[in-house]
Amino acid sequence: MAEEAGIATVCVSTGRDLTEQVKPPRSLFLNYPMGNNFGGPDDLDLQTRILRRALAMIDDVTVGGTLIDWEEAWPKKFEYFRGK
Repeated sequence: MAEEAGIATVCVSTGRDLTEQVKPPRSLFLNYPMGNNFGGPDDLDLQTRILRRALAMIDDVTVGGTLIDWEEAWPKKFEYFRGK
């Protein structure tokens, strides 16, 4: 609805499978632990880079449903619970 009103949106996602299903107009995927969409706490440099890339997508992305991968890996090993 925001897009239809002329307000550009960007999704910063840590859940690639869900983002692929929902297909927001523009998505930046980070393979980071959930809840850390903009990096870890107190990492202002990383947070700023992610935010700037997401905002740049407003001008850069011209095809709806585009999903771009963030290239920087999470600095620590992490695992997630896959369920039973």
